[in-house]
Amino acid sequence: QVQLVESGGGLVQAGGSLRLSCVVSGSIFKVNPMAWYRQAPGKQRELVATITRGGSTNYLDSVKGRFTISRDNAKNTVYLQMNSLKPEDTAVYYCNAEVQTSYWVSFSPYWGQGTQVTVSS
Repeated sequence: QVQLVESGGGLVQAGGSLRLSCVVSGSIFKVNPMAWYRQAPGKQRELVATITRGGSTNYLDSVKGRFTISRDNAKNTVYLQMNSLKPEDTAVYYCNAEVQTSYWVSFSPYWGQGTQVTVSS
């Protein structure tokens, strides 16, 4: 079994900062791309940021320059530093990781349970 556990969400005023963390644990052989998604009420889930095992990153245009994704491969952990938060960043943020549970199986996607981020104006 593989578990992804997020933490770090909360309520913050516009302009403030939050740092999300996601730890991947369980039966892990290798973790490849990791990502953060978010879903606001009444909207589809959208990809916020991705990071490869080698550290290459990509961002949603609306968060470029404000959010930074990083990872610690030794700890199987991914982070999302969110600065200059805006009310439109309010959403449930989900961690996603492509995990290989053994050498003989292919990578599969796993999801965390989500953490609420609320930005007040």
